[in-house]
Amino acid sequence: MPSCSTVAADRRTAPSTDCPSRSAGDRGSTARGTIPLSSIPAVNVASVPQRSPLRYPGGKTWLVPHIRAWLSRRSTPSVVFEPFCGGGIVSLTAVMEGLARSAVLTELDRDVAAFWHSVLCHAEELCDRVLHFNATRENVEKLAASDPANLLDRGFRTLVLNRTRRSGILAPGASFTRTGENGKGLTSRWYPKTLVKRLRHIDACADRIVFCEGDGMKLLKSMALIEDAVIFVDPPYTAGGKGAGRRLYAHHQLDHARLFEMLANSSVDFLMTYDMAPSIVALVRKHQFAAVRVAMKNSHHALIRELVITRHALFTD
Repeated sequence: MPSCSTVAADRRTAPSTDCPSRSAGDRGSTARGTIPLSSIPAVNVASVPQRSPLRYPGGKTWLVPHIRAWLSRRSTPSVVFEPFCGGGIVSLTAVMEGLARSAVLTELDRDVAAFWHSVLCHAEELCDRVLHFNATRENVEKLAASDPANLLDRGFRTLVLNRTRRSGILAPGASFTRTGENGKGLTSRWYPKTLVKRLRHIDACADRIVFCEGDGMKLLKSMALIEDAVIFVDPPYTAGGKGAGRRLYAHHQLDHARLFEMLANSSVDFLMTYDMAPSIVALVRKHQFAAVRVAMKNSHHALIRELVITRHALFTD
């Protein structure tokens, strides 16, 4: 069974909200041909609140306007479930902006899980360590080589490595930042006061956040039974032979077809993001889901396309 931190409000007593049923004919052009472009453009990440202390390649801060539009179209859900939470930006946004009454986050990676347990259960101790850590290369390398003695040690170690490794990658073999932002090198993404501010904002709403360490796929089926729950799914990008997920995440194995099947067999309101791979487009069409494309540039200024997938058409004019 997953290991969970904190207790959220009782979700069984919340009012139910049923999404209106739609026919295949009103799902944009997904089922018939090309994937339409989203009516909501990718946002400059600097224009939305940076709520997560963790940074990820493929982070979802750009998705915040879509999340707001998705959750604002309905009555406030009792809980948003994020089975592959990583930095948890969607759940944090939903809870902090009052778009959902609570959140359940799940993560299989032991180090990332330790971070979430730490911030939800030992926030002030974690903040104190951040403020007093001297992020020299020697100290960071020493911390990286250490064997954490407890959960807080591991959670702090995760945060430091995430902020000082290239692109925040925690997978084995990841290198430390060299040049970094404005040539500041290793500490270019280590902002103690800013990080503490984010940690304390999370702590302020910790009574509305449950974190479970474990396999999100195992919890998804039961979470989908909660009548007024919503689910945000951002899995490791390994579909269609993509190698990024294998390089970036310690846990990247996922049965994408089974994930789609589970959602199709439920009535839960969901939003998924995926790399625009042919195999994923095929699954969208198979299950008659709606999808839109969002075009953006990555850190290397290369054009990339993401899919935003929902049960019903939401982001087409």
